[in-house]
Amino acid sequence: MSGWTIADIPPQNGKTAVITGATGGLGYETALALAGAGATVVLTGRSDAKGRAALGSIAAQFPKASISYETLDLASLNSVADFAERFAGAHNSLDLLINNAGVMALPARQATADGFEMQLGTNYLGHYALTARLLPLLRRANQPRVVNLSSLAHRSGAINFDDLQSARSYVPWKAYCQSKLAMLVFALELQRRSDAAGWGLMSNAAHPGYARTDLMANGPGARGLFWQLSKSLQPLMSHSAAEGALPTLFAATSRAAMAAGYYGPNGFYELKGPPAPAKIMPNAKDKAVAARLWDVSATLTGVSFDQVAAAA
Repeated sequence: MSGWTIADIPPQNGKTAVITGATGGLGYETALALAGAGATVVLTGRSDAKGRAALGSIAAQFPKASISYETLDLASLNSVADFAERFAGAHNSLDLLINNAGVMALPARQATADGFEMQLGTNYLGHYALTARLLPLLRRANQPRVVNLSSLAHRSGAINFDDLQSARSYVPWKAYCQSKLAMLVFALELQRRSDAAGWGLMSNAAHPGYARTDLMANGPGARGLFWQLSKSLQPLMSHSAAEGALPTLFAATSRAAMAAGYYGPNGFYELKGPPAPAKIMPNAKDKAVAARLWDVSATLTGVSFDQVAAAA
C-alpha cells in the first residue's frame, strides 16, 4: 500500500455510503473522494447550512455526483433513530458506514440530550446506536464495511466503568482519549460479533494522524499552551484534511484492507504520510473490556444489535 492515494480508490459505482460529520474536515474530504469515485453519498451533520454548502462544493467539482444531505446529531439518540428511519425509507441497503463525527477535548463538561458526557456520547455512543439501527441495511449489501474513526489519543485512553460519564471527575483530554479508545474497541468487537453471528460485515478503524482541521480549534481553544505549541509545529508534523482522510478511505474501499484492521499515516509517530497499518495498543485488544463496553452501551442507548438483527 506504499504511497496509496485517492487515485487508488476502486470504482464505487452502485455503492451507497453514509458519512457522519461530513460537512467539513475529514468527513467532507471522505465524502468528496467517494462521490468522485462514483458512490451514492449521504452526508450527515448538525448544520443544514453547512450541509448545503458541502453539497454545493462537491457538486461544483463532480457535477454528476449522486449526493444528498441529512440532518443527524450524534448527541441525540432521538436524532439517530429518526435518521435511521428516514434512511431505511429511502434506501434498500447500505454498503459503507463511516463513523467520523466527533468533538474534541471540550474545556468544560457538557451533556448530550440523553445525559451522556458529550465526548463519549457524540464520538462513541451515538455511533454505536447508529450502527446498530443500520445493521439490517448493512446486511443487505454485498460486502458491507463499517469504518470507525479513532485517534492516536486511544493510546492514552482507558475505559473507566466506575465513572464512564466523567460525572465525578471531568478532565477534557482524558474524556477524549476514552471516547476514541471506545471507538477502536467497538470496531474490533463489532467484527468479532459479526463473525460469530454471521452478519457479514467488515469492521475496521482508521485515524488521521495530525490533520489540519477545525476539530482542535473547536475543542481546547486557541489560547492554551498546547494549542500554541501545536500551531508552531504544524508545518513539520501535520498534513492536510484531504491527506488525513486517506486512512479512512483506504479502510473503506481498498481491496487490501483487512477486517478488524486499523489504519493511519505511515510517518513518524503516525502523524502524517500515506496510509499503513497503525499500532493498536493492548488497551484496545482486551476482549473482556470490549464485551462489557458492548453490553453497557446497549443498556445506555436502548439499542441491541442482537434484537435488531433478529427483527430484520
